[in-house]
Amino acid sequence: MDESLKSKEIMEATIERIHHLMEEGELTCRELVEFYLKRIEAYDQKGPKINSIIKINPDALKIADELDAKYEKTGLTGSLHGIPVLLKDNVDTKDMETTAGSLSLEESIPKEDAFITKRMKEAGAIIIAKVNLHEFAVWGETVSSVLGQTLNPYDLTRTPGGSSGGTGASVASNFGMVGIGTDTINSVRSPASACSLVGFRPTVGLISKTGIVPYSFTQDTAGPICRSVEDAVKLLDVIRGYDPKDRATAGAREMQTGYFAKHLKRDGLKKKRIGVLRSFFGKEKVHAEVNEQINKRLEDIQKSGGVVVDLDESIDADQLIKEVSVHLYELKRELNEYLEALGEPAKVGSLKEIIDSGKFHKGIEENIKIAQDLSTDTPEYHNRLKKRKQLRNQVVEIMEKNQLDAIVYPHQKRPVVKVGESQVDRNGVIGSVTGFPSCVVPGGFTSATAEAPGGIPVGIEFLTREWDEATLIEIVYGFEQNTLCRKSPMEVPAVES
Repeated sequence: MDESLKSKEIMEATIERIHHLMEEGELTCRELVEFYLKRIEAYDQKGPKINSIIKINPDALKIADELDAKYEKTGLTGSLHGIPVLLKDNVDTKDMETTAGSLSLEESIPKEDAFITKRMKEAGAIIIAKVNLHEFAVWGETVSSVLGQTLNPYDLTRTPGGSSGGTGASVASNFGMVGIGTDTINSVRSPASACSLVGFRPTVGLISKTGIVPYSFTQDTAGPICRSVEDAVKLLDVIRGYDPKDRATAGAREMQTGYFAKHLKRDGLKKKRIGVLRSFFGKEKVHAEVNEQINKRLEDIQKSGGVVVDLDESIDADQLIKEVSVHLYELKRELNEYLEALGEPAKVGSLKEIIDSGKFHKGIEENIKIAQDLSTDTPEYHNRLKKRKQLRNQVVEIMEKNQLDAIVYPHQKRPVVKVGESQVDRNGVIGSVTGFPSCVVPGGFTSATAEAPGGIPVGIEFLTREWDEATLIEIVYGFEQNTLCRKSPMEVPAVES
């Protein structure tokens, strides 16, 4: 296969397609890694300057060569054989720095890989790069003291969502095959919505948090950010599972390998009852284009055999952040424990030492100072946990009363915000606060503009009951296959050979 044809084959390809090319002798792991390194070289700090890559793995090509040698002897080493992964830089890697985007953790190399890093490597994956995030994952614009502002490849004047916006922007730009983000409030699904991707936030406890720079024990989880539901599910099947070091994963103990893949059904929407949470739609002019796209997708759900049910229950996403979410209350305790366990590699040993160092982006100063003064040992914290339980019960009651398989809403009521603005109107907090699984899928684009020649991506989010990832996968895969809304960004085309 000539180089230009090979390049077209790889662009937007799925894991299954890449493995088929390898089995046909038309592609090696080295060639795949070189393809992505070439794109990173062309577009991350040149051209549109997406600015998503904190550090390229210096051993990526060496690992690729080792995998090619193993393939010659035994075939594919695992379900992620040779697949380049873009890893959010708050997930520990024992062979590369893990900074959480902060200069206060510069040169910090953990002694061990995170649980999910180990899982991916065991499945044959190559961590091609560590990518940018909103520093310490504390908000949603993806700006850090280590790298600065990451840009949205669909509109270079806008943010890529966040906090996992480095993952979103780099996966959308085809800098790697698949990506990993983390999510405390919106942070896997926000970049997926902003970058025409699939962002899967599982039930809290499906994926181990061991070795991930923490924010909130109650709400944190890692999750896949990919260009297709199929790839997201393959990645999810690798990283999920019981970890004796994380008691929250006890519920994942019984699930069999490959369990989720069997729920990739093209007719997954058939006879599914989907409740539309109308209180999560905006009512102002700035919300009009998002509403238009989501309403078109609701029609597509019906055409695909799903049943759409309008819900009149009123839930306020902003109120959930202000009155129910416990993220700021838990940050100090969780981060201090992580830094203490990290030990010598870290130059700071607590949140207070980070604040005192001044080595952080000024945009996070207010939040981390608030977190330093908050505690889990207060009536307000425990009152929020009570409200969380009430919300969980309320969502289950809504689903049972209406005999629903899932609830649907726009992830963000308006287009993702411009660089320099604060991320607003996001709805993903309902999944984070309840702990229920939710997934964003590409739902269309706004009208084209000079800044966004292909339009700005719009993400549609589905939420199911706790531990019901199987139903969620059937719904989002059926939706994706019957709508095919994803488009690659025009700012980062195929690189000429």
